[in-house]
Amino acid sequence: MTAHETQATSPGSRKAGDTRGTLIRAAERLFAAKGVDGASLNEIKRAAGQRNAMALQYHFGDRAGLLRAVLDKHLPAVDARREALLQQYEDGGGDGDSGDVDRRSLAAALVLPAAAKLADPDGGREFLQIVAELLNRPEPLVEVVVTKGSSVYPWRRLLEPLLAPESVTVFHTRFTAMRFCHAELAARAAARPREDDRLFTSRLVDLVTALLAAPVSEQTARLLYERDRKGRPEQ
Repeated sequence: MTAHETQATSPGSRKAGDTRGTLIRAAERLFAAKGVDGASLNEIKRAAGQRNAMALQYHFGDRAGLLRAVLDKHLPAVDARREALLQQYEDGGGDGDSGDVDRRSLAAALVLPAAAKLADPDGGREFLQIVAELLNRPEPLVEVVVTKGSSVYPWRRLLEPLLAPESVTVFHTRFTAMRFCHAELAARAAARPREDDRLFTSRLVDLVTALLAAPVSEQTARLLYERDRKGRPEQ
C-alpha cells in the first residue's frame, strides 16, 4: 500500500469523510423540508450531531458550498442516465423528423433519469425537492443545477429542431418543461413512498411531451406580434 493510500484510508481521513457525509445528509433533509434558504447552518450542524462549530465551514466553506456538495452527490448519476438515453436516441436515428415520436423520446430523456431518484434511499427524494425549489423560484437558480458539462445542454440541442421558433426564443418551452417535470417529481418525492412509480413516471413523460408539442395559438401569436410592434420605433 502506498503512502497516499495509507493516508486516504487512515482513521483521520475516514472520520473526515464520515463528518462530511453526515453533514450532506443532514443538509439534504433540512433543505428539502425548509428550503435551501430556510434551513440554518446551525440547524444542519445540530442535525448532523456536530459539536465542532467550524466543521461545516471546514468542509464546505458556506451555504453555497454545502448546496453544491448535495447536488454533486446526485447529479452525476442523473447526467449519466440522460447521456445514455440521448445516445440511444441519436443511434436510433432521432433527427427531429419524426415529430411526436422524437418529442416523447426526448421527454423521457428529461424525466426518467431524475425520476430514478425516487428509488434512491440515500437522499434521492430530498434531492428532487431541492432541485424543484431552485428551478421554480421567482428568480430560478438555473446555473446552480445546470452546470458546465450538464446533460441538459445536449438535450436542449436535440430538442430545438422539434419546437416552433417562438417556443425556443420567446417562450422558453424547454425550461418550462424542466420546471414542470421537477415540480411534479418533487411533489411525488414529498409524499409517502410508493411500491411502484412506473405509472406515475410514464404519465409524466406523456405530460412533458404534450407541453413540448403545445402549439402557439393564434391569440398568443397576435399578442406577441402586438407586443413586438409596441417595442419597435415607428417606421
